[in-house]
Amino acid sequence: MTATATASAPAVVLDADDWRAREEAHAERADALTAGHRARAARGERHPIEDFLFTYYSYSPSLVRRWHPGPTIELSDAAATPRAAWRWYAPGTTPNSLVVDREAMGHEKAPMLRAIERILRRTADRPGAFGCFGLHEWAMVYRQAEHRHPVPLRLGAAATDEVVESHELRCTHIDAYRFFTPDAAPRNRFTPTRESQAELEQPGCLHAGMDVYKWAVKLGPLVPGDVLLDAFELARDIRYLDMQASPYDMEPWGGEPVRIETPEGKAEYVRRQRAFAERSNALRHCVLAAAFGPGGATAD
Repeated sequence: MTATATASAPAVVLDADDWRAREEAHAERADALTAGHRARAARGERHPIEDFLFTYYSYSPSLVRRWHPGPTIELSDAAATPRAAWRWYAPGTTPNSLVVDREAMGHEKAPMLRAIERILRRTADRPGAFGCFGLHEWAMVYRQAEHRHPVPLRLGAAATDEVVESHELRCTHIDAYRFFTPDAAPRNRFTPTRESQAELEQPGCLHAGMDVYKWAVKLGPLVPGDVLLDAFELARDIRYLDMQASPYDMEPWGGEPVRIETPEGKAEYVRRQRAFAERSNALRHCVLAAAFGPGGATAD
């Protein structure tokens, strides 16, 4: 069967004062989360850890700032607001109200929704793998003179290559694996592809955890604003570990190294990785419930 966003009648009707207060609170929280990036952008500066969420994912602060109530909430006295022109909003059950048109979006975006649900659901149902130690970042610089980030290597090039060679690469995420150097890719246990993504994604993967934010953005008005910002915060927190455990010297940007080349560093990485897996799975279930209804849709 085909997975689409399912139709359901709004369960809650918010009066104008209520939903406008929620919208304002969302904007304030979003502004606080993006303040550093916006200030740096105005000065022409870059932060190699925090700005990743705006460069790699290419989602602007204004997009994060836009509040959606989710598809089970109807907004009173909203028909005369700019929201009436937003995509996938429709008149509600009461005069001058608006509600997210989950059914219309489901019909128009069925292939995208099917793919996102399949990845989220299968990732959440799969046990986490915790033996990669963040070596995907090391594989991206292996035997390479030029690096993706203009930041010095913490151990130097030769020692960095030795770390890769003394470990097994176990990356399951296509959007990390595709940046492996030509010499590193054959050393990986898996060969992730876009077609195999739903079969390989697992909750222990840091990049899969960051991607919950990406899926929340792509689902647009189907995801309530608080869930979107929770996913943004999760991605930001994961990104810090991602770069702390990388071969780069991140201390100038507040990234005290997690030295995964040592037993102590490995233990710290896995401890934090497990905590992120729990947070990301909790958010996956929130996104699934909001976008596809309490029972979910049927994913192939």
